[in-house]
Amino acid sequence: MEKDKTYDCAIIGGGLAGLCLSIQLADAGRSVVLFEKNEYPFHKVCGEYISMESYQFLLSLGLALDNMNLPKIDLLGLSSERGFMLNSGLDLGGFGITRYSLDYALSQIAVSKGVMLLQNCKVNKVSRQKDFEINTSVRDFQARLVAGSYGRYTPAFIQQSVDYKNSYKKNKNSYIGVKYHIKTKLDPRRIELHNFKNGYCGISKVDKDLYCLCYLSQASNLLKYNGDIKQMEEQVLYKNPFLKSYFTESEFADAKPLAISNIQFSKKQTNADGIFLLGDAAGSITPLCGNGMSMGMRASKLLAQEMLLFYAEKIDFKSLKTNYDQAWNKAFNTRIKAGFYLQHLFGKKWMTHYTLKMLVRFPLLTKKIISLTHGGIF
Repeated sequence: MEKDKTYDCAIIGGGLAGLCLSIQLADAGRSVVLFEKNEYPFHKVCGEYISMESYQFLLSLGLALDNMNLPKIDLLGLSSERGFMLNSGLDLGGFGITRYSLDYALSQIAVSKGVMLLQNCKVNKVSRQKDFEINTSVRDFQARLVAGSYGRYTPAFIQQSVDYKNSYKKNKNSYIGVKYHIKTKLDPRRIELHNFKNGYCGISKVDKDLYCLCYLSQASNLLKYNGDIKQMEEQVLYKNPFLKSYFTESEFADAKPLAISNIQFSKKQTNADGIFLLGDAAGSITPLCGNGMSMGMRASKLLAQEMLLFYAEKIDFKSLKTNYDQAWNKAFNTRIKAGFYLQHLFGKKWMTHYTLKMLVRFPLLTKKIISLTHGGIF
């Protein structure tokens, strides 16, 4: 084990939340080691629309968003499988950028600020004596605190809470996520969400003259067609005329889609056996909760603030755990509840159709619902 160095914080997983946490701690003069099992840059299954609530935060980390010529998105379209479209403005709005570009840029900022970034590095085990001991595929490390930002798939060494396990078991619906990058004629200021049986698909502009087309479907749709994604798209997604148009008339930049499976939306936990969790590691959040990427970044700010108080010996470890959990709940509970309610309205042929037709008659209600899926600027 590397006995001569005890890091202030070790971060498992270099997604948005983990990278943002590492930069904030490094900015405050804290030593950070970050373990990422992949190598930047790489793609992720993700909608790639980020609420403007995160814009100033990313600028504060050193990301030159103003110079990246990114699309600003302030229009929304919602369609039903029967071909009805609800149009609305987005008061706060968002911007588009690929995870390929965003994560890579943040990783470079982290390294420039002194973060020890280890790529192609898998964490095998975490144990705690006085400090945490982290066994990895590279070598062993020590840290005073450990954060988990490893995404949706929980490593074997993480001890999940009983509530988390029970929530996962009760959730009978497993989802798949599929993402393409396409070239199409959609207004770059507009994001569209198109419903189909047991799923929905988002399309919006990102960088490099591309659009992100990303959909979530119950796994039962894919199983029905023996795991053939193309056949499932033709038989299920094409029933929405808007989606059929995008799939048949767009130019696809990817020969094959990027896909992930076994997605479940389960109750969160902010700590697992002393490891602080953030982003999807704290529990996968329904896309209709609002912007999952912004929520992960906001969580990194909440956690960084509490960690810095701990390092300054203003709070102890127990208070750090309590404070972060309370701050997490205050920031996200309303959005999560709104997302779960909305989840039940979408991906259903008739319910979705009549819900959208009703909302056309009540634009103020539509704006209120949209506002529940976007947090305040932080």
